[in-house]
Amino acid sequence: MSDAAVRVDTTSQVPPYEQIRAQLAALIRTGRLAEGERLPTVRQLATDLGLAPGTVARAYRELEAAALIRTRRGAGTRVAPLPPDTHAHDADRLTVLARDFTSAARTLGADAENILTAVRDALEITP
Repeated sequence: MSDAAVRVDTTSQVPPYEQIRAQLAALIRTGRLAEGERLPTVRQLATDLGLAPGTVARAYRELEAAALIRTRRGAGTRVAPLPPDTHAHDADRLTVLARDFTSAARTLGADAENILTAVRDALEITP
């Protein structure tokens, strides 16, 4: 990973694997992690974050299930090509984006009301 950094808040109610998954998914979807870019090994990222390898492995498995990354023996784990309909609006994608945003916001210490306020502000909607 180039300059993209993943951070884990061990005091957060969001499990560490979910924090990793959400942050990497957001980096991939926004293009900060480009197609083909190599991710650290499970063991390396676990060491960097001070976590158990199984925690990082679970995040990677979920990213693979979402077709955002691919792991190949000898080639490592790399960012997968985004599907052509990545920008198409659908309920499933919107749900994933909302979950990713919520997870990331919680890693910053935001509670439900802070998150709703931020979304309303972004949409320029008053409560």
